[in-house]
Amino acid sequence: MHFTLIVTALLGSVGSLDAVHGIYAFGQSDLFHKRSNCKAIPASLLLCHDIEYTDMRLPNLLGHETMKEVLQQASSWIPLVQKQCHPDTRKFLCSLFAPVCLDDLDESIQPCRSLCEGVRQGCAPVMSAFGFPWPDMLDCNRFPPDNDLCIPPASTDNFAPVTKEVPKVCDACQEKEENDNEIVDSLCKNDFALKIKVKEISYMNGDTKIIPESRSRTIYKLTGVTERDMRRTALWLRDGLYCTCDEMNDINAAYLVMGQKMDGHLVITSLKRWQRGQREFKRISRSIRKLQC
Repeated sequence: MHFTLIVTALLGSVGSLDAVHGIYAFGQSDLFHKRSNCKAIPASLLLCHDIEYTDMRLPNLLGHETMKEVLQQASSWIPLVQKQCHPDTRKFLCSLFAPVCLDDLDESIQPCRSLCEGVRQGCAPVMSAFGFPWPDMLDCNRFPPDNDLCIPPASTDNFAPVTKEVPKVCDACQEKEENDNEIVDSLCKNDFALKIKVKEISYMNGDTKIIPESRSRTIYKLTGVTERDMRRTALWLRDGLYCTCDEMNDINAAYLVMGQKMDGHLVITSLKRWQRGQREFKRISRSIRKLQC
């Protein structure tokens, strides 16, 4: 069932809108006493653009009072949707970041507790693999039970794909079969080659920002980059918000990253998960030791 039809059916089942006024306490008691505004969902809100309704309510259910706040915070959740850990992930997140705005209702409609629980069950393990616990602000006990006015999960018979298109794989994360000469050639074309563990991942202006753990870093090559630069500089995966990198699916793993210095940033051109004992990485280690550019 389409989202708008679900909302219409829900409203039709309520005898009086006054009966639901003020029933939602989402940890911010004063939030719903402020006058809400309907805003068109902008194309820049990639998480929720092109969903089945066009207007959202501010402040939203996460306490964001401006569109700027919404845009800043929502972008970080796009990779979770891309992971396709649950068919309702986008629906659940958008009900919080961009709650539907209806003329006949003065309050925002929350997601049902069962919707939250389903998404949490599917996606919490994925978040945990990246070192992120399920956040307190998404505590499912905060949401109303299914017999209240709320956004329910999709019927299991009508699950739609999470994304309309399968996102492309980031260029740096493409699987490539390389012989020893090609590996050396790749190393020589790049300004740095590092074996790292990831300390932190975030997103900025559509790019993925990776902070390596300094103690776990092994430097194989630096050209035009000092070790001092490395201690305070992040690595960047260009357009990482709009592509997938299944290679980097475990924040606890080690990675071989190569890249170039561009406009003062260290931009990753190749990223491989380092698997000790794997034949490919024995070859890479041997090639690095013999490196002559």
